Amino acid sequence: MRTFLLRYLIPRIVQYLVVIFIGVTVAFIIPRLSPTSPVESQIGLITSSGSSIDPEAIQHLRESLTEMYGLSGSPLQQYFAFWGRLLRGDLGPSLSSFPTPVSELVGRAMPWTLSIVLAATLLAWVLGNLFGVLASYFPRKRLLGVIDVASQAIRPIPYYVVAIILLVVFAYVLPLFPFSGAYRVGTTPELSLTFALDYLWHAALPAATLILVGFGGWFVGMKALTSNVISEDYVVYAETAGIAPRRIVPHYVARNAMLPQVTGLGMDLGTVFSGALIMEVVFGYPGVGLLSLQAVFRNDYSLMMGITLYSIVGVATAVFVIDLLYPLLDPRVRHQ
Repeated sequence: MRTFLLRYLIPRIVQYLVVIFIGVTVAFIIPRLSPTSPVESQIGLITSSGSSIDPEAIQHLRESLTEMYGLSGSPLQQYFAFWGRLLRGDLGPSLSSFPTPVSELVGRAMPWTLSIVLAATLLAWVLGNLFGVLASYFPRKRLLGVIDVASQAIRPIPYYVVAIILLVVFAYVLPLFPFSGAYRVGTTPELSLTFALDYLWHAALPAATLILVGFGGWFVGMKALTSNVISEDYVVYAETAGIAPRRIVPHYVARNAMLPQVTGLGMDLGTVFSGALIMEVVFGYPGVGLLSLQAVFRNDYSLMMGITLYSIVGVATAVFVIDLLYPLLDPRVRHQ
């Protein structure tokens, strides 16, 4: 146990903290390299209305916005102030929804994104890996061959194209599902069976889009990995020894081909925190992706920064958790 802590767990924790530190630092630096000042942009939007504004009021507004954005003082002072606010959980107010805090806006949108993108990502991963290993181990099964051809055809298609096709077919031609939103207009979100069914009805097409496109990638990846494993000596020996395929496939083949797919899952789960932008825009889904687009269009500096920070922490945390699960999946890591 002590060896595991010193050689595996503690280095992973240090690596996790370093990744977050570097990511947050880069997120702090990049916006300040932009030739456009968010303060001057906002003042330009206000003064472009044509109304007469006192120059003293404009100067006072400039000072207030500079302080609010954390742009006062030297770059080093800004950096330490930035970390101070971040450690307190203060991401500042959203300018487009002033004075609502950024953390509150992201907190409202995040459950919608997590509920659909997380579930769709996991389901696509499970189904893709399952059918991928079966298609590789049983290449003559006709049904698996059909799934193989279909996944190869869908995988190169951008998922926004798949989203539009599903929207046209199942919301317009066959009006089985709604066009947009996460629930009916006028409905108040609540913990009830009626609202849950309404939410699942609205989430069906967005989830189907993510599952169809994600399934193809996981299927092809797992099939390629499995094709290398089934020729290994331990698999051939197990088959020669008469072990049933229902034991060989999960214990000898799938488990040894799974590690790269687990790593890929960690990366995909991390990006869940930034939302599926185009999917949410196409379906009008009120998640973090749609919130990101609104922040860009409204030049909401604080909101864009807040979403970026959540994404950085999400990716780093997902990879960190997957790293901790490796010893459970691969005995070689545990013994090292």
